[in-house]
Amino acid sequence: MEKLDLLLLILETIDLNGIQSLYALSNKLNLNDVFPNKVSIWKLRNNNPLRKSHMTNNIKSKEFDGLIQITVEMSRYLYPYIREILQSIEDPEMNSIIWNDFNNRFVELINERFNTNSMRVKKLLNRTGNDEILIKSLLTLSLCISDRGYQKLRTLLFHC
Repeated sequence: MEKLDLLLLILETIDLNGIQSLYALSNKLNLNDVFPNKVSIWKLRNNNPLRKSHMTNNIKSKEFDGLIQITVEMSRYLYPYIREILQSIEDPEMNSIIWNDFNNRFVELINERFNTNSMRVKKLLNRTGNDEILIKSLLTLSLCISDRGYQKLRTLLFHC
């Protein structure tokens, strides 16, 4: 759940409407029975032990699969932005504003939602040290836009 929640947080970093977009996609994907409201998505994401409001709930397979479906669909929707952010890393002089804005927003969301006393969260908060994590996560989101994106992301989440 920790990895999936981090990917969703990165998508929320890109899409300023974050939870609204996630919920709208759940409706578009006919996941209303799994996610009847925004709170249901939030509760599942709070299974991430890095969150301030961490709760331990039993996540049903269809709920976890639903979050994967939303992640894949949101990645497809946001792919042009994901690509632009990744390209900005290659040419830092020209596009450092894009990367810095993305990284600053990511750190803001981490500070807002995660337990900042955790060593793993402190690593995410380090703007120079979190580059590798962010790049790997953005590449993961890029790879899951394909036709088999759901299977790729599911396999990655269960085997890494």
